[in-house]
Amino acid sequence: MYEWTLCLNGYLIYGRTWDEFKECCQILSDSLWLDPSSRRLVIYVHNLAYEFQWIKDLFFWEEIFCTDLRKPLYALSYQGIEFRCSYLLSGVSLAKMGSDLRDFPVQKLVGNLDYNLIRHSSTPLTDQELAYCRNDVLVVCSYIYEQIQQYRSIAKIPLTKTGKVREYCRNACLYDSNSQHKYGAKQFNKYRQLMRNLTISGPDEFNQMLRAFQGGFTHANAWYVGKTMENVASYDFTSSYPAVMLSEKFPMSSAEYFPKPDSTTFSTSVDSYCCIFDVHFTGLKSIYINEHYLSSSKCRDLVNAVRDNGRIVSADELTTTLTDVDFEIVRHCYSWEKMYVRDLRRYMRGYLPTKFVECILKLYEDKTQLKGVEGREVDYQLAKEMLNSCYGMSVTNPCKDTARYNDGQWEWDPVDIDEALKKYNKNAKRFLFYGWGLWTTAYARRNLWSGIVAIGDDYIYSDTDSVKILNYESHADYFENYNRKIVEKLKRAMQHHGIDQERVIPKTITGKDKPLGVWDFEGVYSRFKTLGAKRYMTEKD
Repeated sequence: MYEWTLCLNGYLIYGRTWDEFKECCQILSDSLWLDPSSRRLVIYVHNLAYEFQWIKDLFFWEEIFCTDLRKPLYALSYQGIEFRCSYLLSGVSLAKMGSDLRDFPVQKLVGNLDYNLIRHSSTPLTDQELAYCRNDVLVVCSYIYEQIQQYRSIAKIPLTKTGKVREYCRNACLYDSNSQHKYGAKQFNKYRQLMRNLTISGPDEFNQMLRAFQGGFTHANAWYVGKTMENVASYDFTSSYPAVMLSEKFPMSSAEYFPKPDSTTFSTSVDSYCCIFDVHFTGLKSIYINEHYLSSSKCRDLVNAVRDNGRIVSADELTTTLTDVDFEIVRHCYSWEKMYVRDLRRYMRGYLPTKFVECILKLYEDKTQLKGVEGREVDYQLAKEMLNSCYGMSVTNPCKDTARYNDGQWEWDPVDIDEALKKYNKNAKRFLFYGWGLWTTAYARRNLWSGIVAIGDDYIYSDTDSVKILNYESHADYFENYNRKIVEKLKRAMQHHGIDQERVIPKTITGKDKPLGVWDFEGVYSRFKTLGAKRYMTEKD
């Protein structure tokens, strides 16, 4: 320890030792008559997971809630002080948090502290060093002030970033609005009936879903890895995940199960239903040389596999779990000698519930229409964060093991999957289905791959919702056609829901159309170089 800072309602307290910090907490507890069961003081810590490693042995703990081993979301001491993680609430660094503040602007003093110097509790600190420590806590306090203004009480601030959008969407879906549940009985019963039809039968189905789930596709064309390329264009999808959640069809029933489907059943299912299934390939080979779809981490029983930075180029044998959307990509990108399918589960296809769709659409409209509007910066930031979280909350794992800190040890409490799924299926406040998130990423990968295939040898790199390419002028037809088709698809979906079709093309403050889900031209890099997934550098002008 060389220094600690605590900010209480704008009042700054500095200390140099852990004993001083403990004494300060005890004074607060005594002065404010704190009690863990009835009267708590919440202290936000940016990245509590890190700081907790230093304070875990300084206090006796009433309750600790963790998201993972060594990752507490909050920790309540016997003194009545509850340490909460402001990083998990905001999802951004201190520097980014400071730059986003509007009502109480404070900037993190980046670069003011030399981390090469050795310091301890007796090292004299300069005014510049103290200012660095001061602003770190002022940024967090200012952020919490803004959260209190938004939620009207510190007690109503959610624990995580996803918690904000979860509350907003739950009220809209179950209670027809944020009407505090007074007038939503009809809507509640209608939505609950839908949720009763969207259940997970047991561990076998759930584990198969976990095997089938993949995130965004991120990879580089091996032919360009390590090479410096010039005049590389960048295209990004406009809100890729929200776009597919509005435009595509998802599982809208419980699963129908076929342990060993015949070829007719399989063909009919993947063409007309949302499906997940286990499949064993023999003699698998990639058709394309510029990119490869299957991830080796999602494959098992691999025999003589050839990999390209974690992607399967070919294999004598492999087993994997796919959705119907993934299979559509695989059969377009690979050839094989034999294929054996087992454990096919199929679900009726349908659009997401209208109330949920309206939430996503409203958040996208707000994000588009509020960007750059003076005085509405906080509202814009909130809409942006909530829109991005609509997908995230749909893939929250209902059967996670519980991490806990007990007598100085981190331990896992294994979950009883049967009991967890029963609780999940019967939860009266549930308004989401885990399968929706599974198909969201699958559709997004398919959309990205439409570009990878169309661009061919000029494709260099992709990451979830973007591509970097050469000779972009020669691929203008693909981007124009794709953009026209996605807008048409979105309008058809809005027609189904009875929503004004023009809402998928909101206007910015300058009057520019900002359609959802289209490829957006981001400009051209003078130079571009990649060493593989998540490793690239760019130069402009």
